[in-house]
Amino acid sequence: MKHIKYSLLLLALLLVLIAPQVALAQDYYFSLPKEVVNVYWNEDGSVSVDYVFVFNNNSGSPSIQFVDVGVKNSNFDVKSISADVDGKPVTNFSTSDFQGEGGSGVAVGLGNYSIPPGKTSIVHVFIGTVNRVLYPDDQDANYASAVYAPSYFGSQYVHGNTDLTVTFHLPPGVKPEEPRWHAAPDNFPSQPVAGVDDQGRITYTWHNPQASGSAIYTFGASFPKQYVPASAIVQKSLLQTLGISADTLITFTLCGGFFAFVALMIVVGSRSAQRRRLQYLPPKISIEGHGIKRGLTAVEAGILLEEPLDKILTMILFAVVKKGAATVTSRDPLELTITQPQPEGLQPYETKFLEAFQQKEKLARRKVMQELMVDLVQAVAQKMKGFSRRETVAYYRDIMTRAWAEVEAANTPEVKSQKYDEVMEWTMLDRDYDQRTRRVFQGGPVFVPIWWPRYDPGFGRGTSGMPVSTSTGGGGGGGGMSMPTLPGAAFAASVVTGPQHFAQSVIGNVTDFTGAITNKTNPPPPPPPVSSSRGGWSGGGGHACACACACAGCACACAGGGR
Repeated sequence: MKHIKYSLLLLALLLVLIAPQVALAQDYYFSLPKEVVNVYWNEDGSVSVDYVFVFNNNSGSPSIQFVDVGVKNSNFDVKSISADVDGKPVTNFSTSDFQGEGGSGVAVGLGNYSIPPGKTSIVHVFIGTVNRVLYPDDQDANYASAVYAPSYFGSQYVHGNTDLTVTFHLPPGVKPEEPRWHAAPDNFPSQPVAGVDDQGRITYTWHNPQASGSAIYTFGASFPKQYVPASAIVQKSLLQTLGISADTLITFTLCGGFFAFVALMIVVGSRSAQRRRLQYLPPKISIEGHGIKRGLTAVEAGILLEEPLDKILTMILFAVVKKGAATVTSRDPLELTITQPQPEGLQPYETKFLEAFQQKEKLARRKVMQELMVDLVQAVAQKMKGFSRRETVAYYRDIMTRAWAEVEAANTPEVKSQKYDEVMEWTMLDRDYDQRTRRVFQGGPVFVPIWWPRYDPGFGRGTSGMPVSTSTGGGGGGGGMSMPTLPGAAFAASVVTGPQHFAQSVIGNVTDFTGAITNKTNPPPPPPPVSSSRGGWSGGGGHACACACACAGCACACAGGGR
Protein backbone atom coordinates (compact mmCIF):
# COMPACT_ATOMS: atom_id res chain seq x y z
CA MET A 1 0.00 0.00 0.00
CA LYS A 2 2.83 2.36 0.85
CA HIS A 3 4.40 1.78 -2.60
CA ILE A 4 1.04 2.43 -4.26
CA LYS A 5 0.69 5.73 -2.36
CA TYR A 6 4.17 6.81 -3.42
CA SER A 7 3.41 5.86 -7.03
CA LEU A 8 0.18 7.88 -7.01
CA LEU A 9 1.98 10.85 -5.47
CA LEU A 10 4.72 10.66 -8.11
CA LEU A 11 2.13 10.42 -10.88
CA ALA A 12 0.31 13.50 -9.53
CA LEU A 13 3.60 15.41 -9.36
CA LEU A 14 4.40 14.52 -12.98
CA LEU A 15 0.94 15.67 -14.08
CA VAL A 16 1.48 19.00 -12.35
CA LEU A 17 4.81 19.46 -14.10
CA ILE A 18 3.61 18.32 -17.52
CA ALA A 19 0.24 20.10 -17.59
CA PRO A 20 1.65 23.61 -18.17
CA GLN A 21 3.76 22.30 -21.02
CA VAL A 22 0.73 20.66 -22.61
CA ALA A 23 -1.23 23.89 -22.27
CA LEU A 24 1.70 25.88 -23.64
CA ALA A 25 1.91 23.53 -26.58
CA GLN A 26 -1.55 24.61 -27.65
CA ASP A 27 -0.47 28.25 -28.00
CA TYR A 28 0.91 29.56 -31.26
CA TYR A 29 4.47 30.75 -30.90
CA PHE A 30 6.79 31.47 -33.79
CA SER A 31 9.54 33.79 -34.97
CA LEU A 32 9.50 35.98 -38.07
CA PRO A 33 13.18 36.21 -39.06
CA LYS A 34 12.44 38.17 -42.24
CA GLU A 35 9.67 40.22 -43.80
CA VAL A 36 9.81 42.07 -47.13
CA VAL A 37 6.99 44.45 -48.11
CA ASN A 38 6.64 46.15 -51.50
CA VAL A 39 3.97 48.84 -51.68
CA TYR A 40 3.00 49.91 -55.21
CA TRP A 41 1.19 53.26 -55.44
CA ASN A 42 -0.57 52.93 -58.78
CA GLU A 43 -1.45 55.53 -61.40
CA ASP A 44 -5.19 54.92 -60.83
CA GLY A 45 -4.82 55.96 -57.18
CA SER A 46 -5.04 52.44 -55.75
CA VAL A 47 -2.29 50.55 -53.92
CA SER A 48 -0.97 47.01 -54.40
CA VAL A 49 0.86 45.31 -51.55
CA ASP A 50 3.28 42.42 -51.86
CA TYR A 51 4.29 40.55 -48.68
CA VAL A 52 7.00 37.95 -48.21
CA PHE A 53 6.93 36.44 -44.69
CA VAL A 54 9.51 33.96 -43.42
CA PHE A 55 7.84 31.99 -40.59
CA ASN A 56 9.83 29.77 -38.22
CA ASN A 57 7.28 27.75 -36.25
CA ASN A 58 8.39 26.75 -32.74
CA SER A 59 8.89 23.08 -32.08
CA GLY A 60 6.20 22.85 -29.37
CA SER A 61 3.52 24.79 -31.24
CA PRO A 62 0.67 23.59 -33.42
CA SER A 63 0.92 23.86 -37.20
CA ILE A 64 0.34 27.31 -38.68
CA GLN A 65 -2.72 26.73 -40.87
CA PHE A 66 -3.80 30.35 -41.51
CA VAL A 67 -2.06 33.70 -41.87
CA ASP A 68 -4.28 36.73 -41.25
CA VAL A 69 -3.06 39.72 -43.27
CA GLY A 70 -4.43 43.13 -42.32
CA VAL A 71 -5.51 45.46 -45.13
CA LYS A 72 -5.61 49.25 -44.86
CA ASN A 73 -9.38 49.39 -45.29
CA SER A 74 -12.29 47.29 -46.52
CA ASN A 75 -12.06 48.72 -50.05
CA PHE A 76 -9.97 45.88 -51.44
CA ASP A 77 -10.72 43.32 -54.14
CA VAL A 78 -10.50 39.74 -52.84
CA LYS A 79 -10.24 38.53 -56.45
CA SER A 80 -6.97 40.45 -56.79
CA ILE A 81 -5.32 38.39 -54.03
CA SER A 82 -2.87 35.59 -54.72
CA ALA A 83 -0.57 33.64 -52.42
CA ASP A 84 1.90 30.77 -52.28
CA VAL A 85 3.84 28.82 -49.67
CA ASP A 86 7.44 28.00 -50.66
CA GLY A 87 6.41 28.67 -54.25
CA LYS A 88 3.34 26.40 -54.16
CA PRO A 89 0.08 28.32 -54.80
CA VAL A 90 -2.78 28.41 -52.30
CA THR A 91 -6.27 29.70 -53.11
CA ASN A 92 -8.20 29.81 -49.84
CA PHE A 93 -8.84 33.50 -49.07
CA SER A 94 -11.60 34.55 -46.68
CA THR A 95 -12.57 37.91 -45.24
CA SER A 96 -15.16 36.37 -42.92
CA ASP A 97 -12.54 34.11 -41.33
CA PHE A 98 -10.16 37.01 -40.71
CA GLN A 99 -9.44 37.10 -36.96
CA GLY A 100 -7.28 40.21 -36.69
CA GLU A 101 -8.82 42.47 -34.10
CA GLY A 102 -10.13 45.94 -34.87
CA GLY A 103 -9.94 46.14 -38.64
CA SER A 104 -10.28 44.59 -42.07
CA GLY A 105 -8.17 41.96 -43.71
CA VAL A 106 -8.03 38.52 -45.25
CA ALA A 107 -7.35 35.06 -43.82
CA VAL A 108 -4.99 33.11 -46.07
CA GLY A 109 -5.52 29.36 -45.63
CA LEU A 110 -2.30 27.39 -46.12
CA GLY A 111 -4.15 24.05 -46.60
CA ASN A 112 -1.79 21.18 -47.42
CA TYR A 113 1.16 23.55 -46.96
CA SER A 114 0.55 24.36 -43.30
CA ILE A 115 3.79 24.99 -41.43
CA PRO A 116 4.52 22.09 -39.02
CA PRO A 117 6.18 22.59 -35.60
CA GLY A 118 9.92 23.21 -35.88
CA LYS A 119 9.76 24.03 -39.62
CA THR A 120 10.39 27.19 -41.62
CA SER A 121 8.42 28.31 -44.67
CA ILE A 122 8.13 31.37 -46.89
CA VAL A 123 4.59 32.71 -47.26
CA HIS A 124 4.05 35.12 -50.16
CA VAL A 125 0.82 37.17 -50.28
CA PHE A 126 -0.07 39.71 -52.98
CA ILE A 127 -3.07 42.05 -52.60
CA GLY A 128 -3.58 43.60 -56.02
CA THR A 129 -6.14 46.37 -55.46
CA VAL A 130 -6.88 48.50 -52.42
CA ASN A 131 -8.78 51.75 -53.06
CA ARG A 132 -9.30 54.96 -51.08
CA VAL A 133 -5.73 55.01 -49.77
CA LEU A 134 -4.50 58.51 -50.70
CA TYR A 135 -5.17 61.71 -48.76
CA PRO A 136 -4.43 65.41 -49.32
CA ASP A 137 -1.01 66.38 -48.04
CA ASP A 138 -1.44 68.86 -45.20
CA GLN A 139 1.92 70.48 -46.02
CA ASP A 140 1.24 71.22 -49.70
CA ALA A 141 -2.16 71.43 -51.39
CA ASN A 142 -0.62 70.27 -54.68
CA TYR A 143 0.60 66.97 -53.19
CA ALA A 144 -1.05 63.67 -52.27
CA SER A 145 -0.05 61.82 -49.11
CA ALA A 146 0.62 58.07 -49.15
CA VAL A 147 0.93 56.39 -45.74
CA TYR A 148 1.24 52.67 -45.04
CA ALA A 149 1.89 50.44 -42.03
CA PRO A 150 2.79 46.78 -42.72
CA SER A 151 0.86 43.91 -41.20
CA TYR A 152 2.14 42.93 -37.76
CA PHE A 153 1.54 40.13 -35.23
CA GLY A 154 0.54 39.88 -31.60
CA SER A 155 3.47 39.96 -29.18
CA GLN A 156 2.09 36.83 -27.43
CA TYR A 157 2.62 34.86 -30.65
CA VAL A 158 5.81 36.21 -32.24
CA HIS A 159 9.24 36.49 -30.67
CA GLY A 160 12.73 37.56 -31.70
CA ASN A 161 13.92 40.15 -34.21
CA THR A 162 12.64 40.62 -37.75
CA ASP A 163 14.77 41.78 -40.68
CA LEU A 164 12.16 44.16 -42.10
CA THR A 165 12.39 45.85 -45.51
CA VAL A 166 9.63 48.16 -46.77
CA THR A 167 9.80 49.66 -50.27
CA PHE A 168 7.44 52.29 -51.69
CA HIS A 169 7.08 52.26 -55.50
CA LEU A 170 5.70 55.69 -56.42
CA PRO A 171 3.30 56.21 -59.34
CA PRO A 172 4.69 56.07 -62.89
CA GLY A 173 5.97 59.43 -64.15
CA VAL A 174 6.96 60.90 -60.77
CA LYS A 175 10.33 62.62 -61.19
CA PRO A 176 13.21 62.05 -58.74
CA GLU A 177 13.16 65.62 -57.39
CA GLU A 178 9.39 65.74 -56.79
CA PRO A 179 8.48 63.27 -54.02
CA ARG A 180 9.10 63.76 -50.28
CA TRP A 181 9.39 61.12 -47.60
CA HIS A 182 7.78 61.43 -44.19
CA ALA A 183 9.53 60.97 -40.86
CA ALA A 184 10.76 57.40 -40.39
CA PRO A 185 9.68 55.17 -37.48
CA ASP A 186 11.99 54.71 -34.51
CA ASN A 187 15.10 52.58 -35.12
CA PHE A 188 14.92 53.12 -38.86
CA PRO A 189 17.30 55.44 -40.76
CA SER A 190 15.99 59.01 -40.84
CA GLN A 191 16.00 58.95 -44.64
CA PRO A 192 15.03 56.07 -46.93
CA VAL A 193 17.26 54.83 -49.73
CA ALA A 194 15.99 56.30 -52.99
CA GLY A 195 16.17 54.33 -56.21
CA VAL A 196 14.44 53.27 -59.40
CA ASP A 197 12.73 49.90 -59.96
CA ASP A 198 12.65 47.80 -63.13
CA GLN A 199 9.57 49.73 -64.30
CA GLY A 200 11.35 53.07 -64.03
CA ARG A 201 9.36 54.07 -60.93
CA ILE A 202 10.94 56.05 -58.09
CA THR A 203 11.39 53.93 -54.96
CA TYR A 204 11.96 54.70 -51.29
CA THR A 205 13.28 51.80 -49.18
CA TRP A 206 13.38 51.58 -45.37
CA HIS A 207 15.35 48.73 -43.76
CA ASN A 208 15.87 47.63 -40.17
CA PRO A 209 17.53 44.25 -39.49
CA GLN A 210 16.53 44.48 -35.80
CA ALA A 211 12.83 45.30 -36.17
CA SER A 212 10.02 43.69 -34.17
CA GLY A 213 7.35 41.53 -35.79
CA SER A 214 4.79 42.81 -33.27
CA ALA A 215 5.48 46.55 -33.62
CA ILE A 216 3.49 49.09 -35.62
CA TYR A 217 5.75 50.85 -38.14
CA THR A 218 4.20 53.63 -40.20
CA PHE A 219 5.90 54.86 -43.37
CA GLY A 220 4.87 57.74 -45.59
CA ALA A 221 5.67 59.74 -48.70
CA SER A 222 4.07 62.54 -50.68
CA PHE A 223 4.09 63.21 -54.41
CA PRO A 224 2.40 65.71 -56.78
CA LYS A 225 -1.27 64.80 -57.03
CA GLN A 226 -1.21 65.33 -60.79
CA TYR A 227 0.02 61.74 -61.18
CA VAL A 228 -3.21 60.20 -59.90
CA PRO A 229 -6.89 60.98 -60.61
CA ALA A 230 -8.33 63.69 -58.38
CA SER A 231 -11.22 61.36 -57.52
CA ALA A 232 -8.76 58.86 -55.99
CA ILE A 233 -7.69 61.29 -53.27
CA VAL A 234 -9.92 60.89 -50.23
CA GLN A 235 -11.16 64.23 -48.98
CA LYS A 236 -11.36 64.19 -45.21
CA SER A 237 -14.67 64.78 -43.54
CA LEU A 238 -14.94 67.49 -40.93
CA LEU A 239 -14.44 64.91 -38.16
CA GLN A 240 -11.36 63.50 -39.88
CA THR A 241 -9.93 66.97 -40.44
CA LEU A 242 -10.34 67.65 -36.73
CA GLY A 243 -8.93 64.23 -35.86
CA ILE A 244 -12.12 63.13 -34.10
CA SER A 245 -13.54 59.60 -34.38
CA ALA A 246 -17.25 58.80 -33.94
CA ASP A 247 -16.67 57.31 -30.49
CA THR A 248 -14.69 60.33 -29.47
CA LEU A 249 -17.45 62.60 -30.70
CA ILE A 250 -19.91 60.85 -28.37
CA THR A 251 -17.53 61.37 -25.49
CA PHE A 252 -17.06 65.01 -26.39
CA THR A 253 -20.82 65.48 -26.66
CA LEU A 254 -21.18 64.27 -23.09
CA CYS A 255 -18.41 66.61 -22.07
CA GLY A 256 -19.40 69.72 -24.01
CA GLY A 257 -17.04 72.04 -22.26
CA PHE A 258 -14.07 69.84 -22.96
CA PHE A 259 -15.08 69.49 -26.60
CA ALA A 260 -15.29 73.25 -26.96
CA PHE A 261 -11.83 73.57 -25.45
CA VAL A 262 -10.37 70.99 -27.84
CA ALA A 263 -12.05 72.66 -30.83
CA LEU A 264 -10.57 75.97 -29.75
CA MET A 265 -7.13 74.38 -29.50
CA ILE A 266 -7.50 72.98 -33.01
CA VAL A 267 -8.38 76.41 -34.38
CA VAL A 268 -5.48 77.98 -32.55
CA GLY A 269 -3.18 75.23 -33.78
CA SER A 270 -4.35 75.69 -37.34
CA ARG A 271 -3.67 79.41 -37.21
CA SER A 272 -0.31 78.72 -35.62
CA ALA A 273 0.52 76.31 -38.44
CA GLN A 274 -0.53 78.97 -40.95
CA ARG A 275 1.82 81.48 -39.35
CA ARG A 276 4.50 78.80 -39.21
CA ARG A 277 4.39 78.42 -43.00
CA LEU A 278 5.19 82.13 -43.41
CA GLN A 279 8.27 81.97 -41.16
CA TYR A 280 10.82 81.25 -43.85
CA LEU A 281 13.97 82.41 -42.00
CA PRO A 282 16.02 79.53 -40.54
CA PRO A 283 16.25 79.51 -36.72
CA LYS A 284 20.05 79.76 -36.77
CA ILE A 285 19.78 83.35 -38.03
CA SER A 286 18.35 84.26 -34.62
CA ILE A 287 21.42 82.99 -32.76
CA GLU A 288 22.76 86.14 -31.20
CA GLY A 289 26.09 87.44 -32.48
CA HIS A 290 27.79 90.79 -32.10
CA GLY A 291 27.44 94.01 -34.05
CA ILE A 292 25.47 95.16 -37.09
CA LYS A 293 25.69 93.56 -40.50
CA ARG A 294 25.94 96.56 -42.81
CA GLY A 295 25.87 96.49 -46.58
CA LEU A 296 22.70 94.50 -47.14
CA THR A 297 20.56 95.58 -50.06
CA ALA A 298 17.00 96.65 -49.39
CA VAL A 299 15.79 93.26 -50.72
CA GLU A 300 18.16 91.39 -48.39
CA ALA A 301 17.06 93.59 -45.50
CA GLY A 302 13.47 92.70 -46.39
CA ILE A 303 14.33 89.02 -46.03
CA LEU A 304 15.92 89.71 -42.64
CA LEU A 305 12.72 91.50 -41.58
CA GLU A 306 10.67 88.55 -42.93
CA GLU A 307 8.57 90.74 -45.18
CA PRO A 308 5.92 88.89 -47.24
CA LEU A 309 7.52 87.21 -50.23
CA ASP A 310 5.17 88.84 -52.73
CA LYS A 311 6.47 92.22 -51.52
CA ILE A 312 10.08 90.97 -51.78
CA LEU A 313 9.51 89.93 -55.39
CA THR A 314 7.87 93.29 -56.13
CA MET A 315 10.98 95.02 -54.76
CA ILE A 316 13.10 92.92 -57.13
CA LEU A 317 10.77 93.86 -60.01
CA PHE A 318 11.26 97.57 -59.34
CA ALA A 319 15.02 97.02 -59.06
CA VAL A 320 15.41 95.35 -62.47
CA VAL A 321 13.13 97.90 -64.12
CA LYS A 322 15.04 100.84 -62.57
CA LYS A 323 18.34 99.31 -63.74
CA GLY A 324 17.00 98.97 -67.28
CA ALA A 325 17.23 95.17 -67.24
CA ALA A 326 13.56 94.61 -68.08
CA THR A 327 10.40 96.33 -69.27
CA VAL A 328 6.88 95.48 -68.18
CA THR A 329 4.85 94.68 -71.29
CA SER A 330 1.71 93.52 -69.47
CA ARG A 331 0.52 94.23 -65.94
CA ASP A 332 -2.19 91.57 -65.77
CA PRO A 333 -0.93 88.97 -66.28
CA LEU A 334 2.52 90.28 -65.47
CA GLU A 335 4.93 89.83 -68.38
CA LEU A 336 8.39 91.28 -68.99
CA THR A 337 10.64 91.93 -71.95
CA ILE A 338 14.22 91.17 -70.93
CA THR A 339 16.87 93.66 -72.09
CA GLN A 340 19.75 92.19 -74.07
CA PRO A 341 22.58 92.50 -73.35
CA GLN A 342 22.01 92.70 -69.62
CA PRO A 343 23.30 95.79 -67.81
CA GLU A 344 26.19 95.33 -65.39
CA GLY A 345 25.83 95.28 -61.63
CA LEU A 346 22.80 92.99 -61.30
CA GLN A 347 22.48 91.08 -58.03
CA PRO A 348 22.34 87.25 -58.26
CA TYR A 349 18.69 87.28 -57.20
CA GLU A 350 17.90 89.85 -59.92
CA THR A 351 19.50 87.62 -62.55
CA LYS A 352 17.49 84.65 -61.28
CA PHE A 353 14.33 86.80 -61.35
CA LEU A 354 14.87 87.58 -65.03
CA GLU A 355 15.55 83.89 -65.66
CA ALA A 356 12.13 83.08 -64.18
CA PHE A 357 10.38 85.40 -66.63
CA GLN A 358 12.11 83.69 -69.52
CA GLN A 359 10.06 80.59 -68.61
CA LYS A 360 6.83 80.47 -70.57
CA GLU A 361 5.04 77.84 -68.49
CA LYS A 362 3.49 79.15 -65.27
CA LEU A 363 4.60 76.17 -63.16
CA ALA A 364 8.17 76.38 -64.47
CA ARG A 365 8.26 80.10 -63.71
CA ARG A 366 6.91 79.52 -60.21
CA LYS A 367 9.54 76.84 -59.59
CA VAL A 368 12.37 79.21 -60.56
CA MET A 369 10.83 81.86 -58.29
CA GLN A 370 10.89 79.38 -55.40
CA GLU A 371 14.51 78.50 -56.14
CA LEU A 372 15.32 82.24 -56.18
CA MET A 373 13.75 82.76 -52.76
CA VAL A 374 15.43 79.70 -51.22
CA ASP A 375 18.82 80.90 -52.49
CA LEU A 376 18.14 84.42 -51.25
CA VAL A 377 17.08 83.32 -47.76
CA GLN A 378 20.11 81.06 -47.46
CA ALA A 379 22.42 83.84 -48.68
CA VAL A 380 21.09 86.27 -46.07
CA ALA A 381 21.48 83.61 -43.37
CA GLN A 382 25.09 83.12 -44.45
CA LYS A 383 25.79 86.87 -44.39
CA MET A 384 24.32 87.17 -40.90
CA LYS A 385 26.68 84.62 -39.35
CA GLY A 386 28.39 86.17 -36.35
CA PHE A 387 26.24 89.32 -36.37
CA SER A 388 23.40 90.35 -34.09
CA ARG A 389 20.04 89.99 -35.75
CA ARG A 390 18.37 92.24 -33.20
CA GLU A 391 20.84 95.09 -33.76
CA THR A 392 20.83 94.61 -37.53
CA VAL A 393 17.03 94.66 -37.75
CA ALA A 394 16.96 97.88 -35.72
CA TYR A 395 19.60 99.38 -38.04
CA TYR A 396 17.61 98.72 -41.22
CA ARG A 397 14.33 99.81 -39.66
CA ASP A 398 16.04 103.10 -38.87
CA ILE A 399 17.10 103.41 -42.53
CA MET A 400 13.48 102.87 -43.54
CA THR A 401 12.24 105.47 -41.05
CA ARG A 402 14.77 108.06 -42.25
CA ALA A 403 13.90 107.34 -45.89
CA TRP A 404 10.24 108.14 -45.26
CA ALA A 405 11.22 111.22 -43.27
CA GLU A 406 13.16 112.62 -46.25
CA VAL A 407 10.20 112.08 -48.57
CA GLU A 408 7.64 113.55 -46.18
CA ALA A 409 9.85 116.59 -45.41
CA ALA A 410 10.09 117.63 -49.07
CA ASN A 411 8.53 121.06 -49.70
CA THR A 412 7.59 120.67 -53.36
CA PRO A 413 6.17 117.84 -55.50
CA GLU A 414 9.36 117.85 -57.57
CA VAL A 415 11.64 117.30 -54.58
CA LYS A 416 9.25 114.78 -53.00
CA SER A 417 9.17 112.77 -56.24
CA GLN A 418 12.96 112.89 -56.56
CA LYS A 419 13.50 111.75 -52.94
CA TYR A 420 10.98 108.95 -53.32
CA ASP A 421 12.74 107.70 -56.43
CA GLU A 422 16.04 107.64 -54.52
CA VAL A 423 14.79 105.74 -51.46
CA MET A 424 11.78 103.87 -52.83
CA GLU A 425 13.12 100.37 -52.11
CA TRP A 426 13.80 101.28 -48.44
CA THR A 427 10.32 102.71 -47.93
CA MET A 428 8.90 99.36 -49.03
CA LEU A 429 10.27 97.79 -45.82
CA ASP A 430 7.51 99.59 -43.92
CA ARG A 431 4.76 97.20 -42.80
CA ASP A 432 2.33 100.08 -43.44
CA TYR A 433 3.85 100.74 -46.85
CA ASP A 434 0.60 100.60 -48.83
CA GLN A 435 -1.39 103.07 -46.76
CA ARG A 436 1.57 105.36 -46.10
CA THR A 437 2.31 105.67 -49.81
CA ARG A 438 -1.30 106.62 -50.49
CA ARG A 439 -1.26 109.21 -47.68
CA VAL A 440 2.03 110.78 -48.79
CA PHE A 441 1.04 111.26 -52.42
CA GLN A 442 -2.66 112.05 -52.17
CA GLY A 443 -3.86 115.45 -53.29
CA GLY A 444 -1.03 116.50 -55.60
CA PRO A 445 0.88 115.61 -58.77
CA VAL A 446 3.83 113.23 -58.83
CA PHE A 447 6.74 113.83 -61.18
CA VAL A 448 7.36 110.32 -62.40
CA PRO A 449 10.94 109.02 -62.58
CA ILE A 450 12.66 108.45 -65.90
CA TRP A 451 12.24 104.68 -65.65
CA TRP A 452 8.48 104.81 -65.06
CA PRO A 453 7.42 104.06 -68.67
CA ARG A 454 9.31 100.76 -68.38
CA TYR A 455 7.13 99.85 -65.39
CA ASP A 456 3.75 101.16 -66.60
CA PRO A 457 3.05 99.88 -70.15
CA GLY A 458 0.04 102.19 -70.50
CA PHE A 459 1.82 105.39 -69.47
CA GLY A 460 1.99 108.07 -72.16
CA ARG A 461 0.19 105.92 -74.73
CA GLY A 462 -3.15 107.62 -74.45
CA THR A 463 -4.87 104.53 -73.09
CA SER A 464 -4.44 104.76 -69.37
CA GLY A 465 -6.50 107.86 -68.80
CA MET A 466 -3.63 109.38 -66.78
CA PRO A 467 -2.87 112.98 -67.74
CA VAL A 468 0.66 113.95 -68.74
CA SER A 469 1.76 117.51 -68.08
CA THR A 470 4.99 119.48 -67.89
CA SER A 471 6.38 121.61 -65.15
CA THR A 472 9.48 123.62 -64.41
CA GLY A 473 11.84 121.90 -61.99
CA GLY A 474 12.19 123.30 -58.50
CA GLY A 475 15.01 125.48 -57.33
CA GLY A 476 16.18 128.77 -58.79
CA GLY A 477 17.72 129.83 -61.96
CA GLY A 478 15.39 129.77 -64.91
CA GLY A 479 13.65 127.05 -66.89
CA GLY A 480 14.25 123.55 -65.64
CA MET A 481 13.71 120.23 -67.40
CA SER A 482 10.16 119.26 -68.32
CA MET A 483 8.95 116.17 -66.44
CA PRO A 484 5.75 114.13 -66.93
CA THR A 485 3.39 113.94 -64.00
CA LEU A 486 0.62 111.73 -62.66
CA PRO A 487 -2.08 112.45 -60.10
CA GLY A 488 -0.71 111.39 -56.73
CA ALA A 489 -3.50 108.88 -56.05
CA ALA A 490 -3.00 107.19 -59.44
CA PHE A 491 0.75 106.96 -58.89
CA ALA A 492 0.35 105.47 -55.41
CA ALA A 493 -2.22 102.94 -56.58
CA SER A 494 0.05 101.83 -59.41
CA VAL A 495 2.97 101.35 -57.03
CA VAL A 496 1.24 99.53 -54.17
CA THR A 497 -0.67 97.04 -56.33
CA GLY A 498 2.58 95.38 -57.44
CA PRO A 499 2.39 92.57 -54.83
CA GLN A 500 -1.19 91.86 -55.88
CA HIS A 501 -0.06 91.25 -59.48
CA PHE A 502 2.52 88.78 -58.23
CA ALA A 503 0.03 86.96 -56.03
CA GLN A 504 -2.60 86.74 -58.77
CA SER A 505 -0.61 86.00 -61.90
CA VAL A 506 2.89 84.82 -61.00
CA ILE A 507 3.24 82.95 -57.69
CA GLY A 508 -0.38 81.97 -57.01
CA ASN A 509 -1.44 81.61 -53.39
CA VAL A 510 1.11 83.52 -51.29
CA THR A 511 0.78 81.18 -48.29
CA ASP A 512 1.32 78.04 -50.39
CA PHE A 513 4.23 79.68 -52.20
CA THR A 514 5.86 80.76 -48.93
CA GLY A 515 5.13 77.39 -47.32
CA ALA A 516 7.14 75.65 -50.05
CA ILE A 517 10.07 77.99 -49.28
CA THR A 518 9.71 77.44 -45.53
CA ASN A 519 9.80 73.65 -45.98
CA LYS A 520 13.33 74.01 -47.37
CA THR A 521 14.76 76.93 -45.40
CA ASN A 522 13.03 76.40 -42.04
CA PRO A 523 11.48 72.91 -42.09
CA PRO A 524 9.25 71.89 -39.18
CA PRO A 525 10.52 69.32 -36.69
CA PRO A 526 9.77 65.72 -37.72
CA PRO A 527 6.43 64.36 -36.47
CA PRO A 528 6.20 61.39 -34.09
CA PRO A 529 6.87 58.27 -36.16
CA VAL A 530 3.76 56.28 -35.22
CA SER A 531 1.17 59.02 -35.50
CA SER A 532 0.77 60.73 -38.85
CA SER A 533 -1.32 63.76 -39.75
CA ARG A 534 -1.49 62.72 -43.36
CA GLY A 535 -4.11 60.02 -43.50
CA GLY A 536 -2.45 57.30 -41.46
CA TRP A 537 -3.55 53.80 -40.55
CA SER A 538 -2.25 50.81 -38.69
CA GLY A 539 -2.26 47.39 -40.29
CA GLY A 540 -2.23 43.97 -38.75
CA GLY A 541 -1.89 40.35 -39.64
CA GLY A 542 -3.02 36.94 -38.74
CA HIS A 543 -1.87 35.46 -35.97
CA ALA A 544 -1.94 39.11 -36.58
CA CYS A 545 -4.20 42.03 -36.08
CA ALA A 546 -5.32 44.88 -38.25
CA CYS A 547 -6.60 48.33 -37.38
CA ALA A 548 -8.13 50.42 -40.09
CA CYS A 549 -8.12 54.00 -38.85
CA ALA A 550 -10.61 56.30 -40.44
CA CYS A 551 -8.95 59.41 -39.10
CA ALA A 552 -5.61 60.95 -39.80
CA GLY A 553 -3.15 60.84 -36.98
CA CYS A 554 -4.65 57.91 -35.10
CA ALA A 555 -2.61 55.06 -33.70
CA CYS A 556 -4.45 51.79 -33.25
CA ALA A 557 -3.50 49.34 -30.53
CA CYS A 558 -4.66 45.83 -31.23
CA ALA A 559 -3.75 42.33 -30.23
CA GLY A 560 -3.06 39.50 -32.64
CA GLY A 561 -5.16 36.42 -33.08
CA GLY A 562 -3.77 32.97 -33.62
CA ARG A 563 -4.98 29.58 -34.69
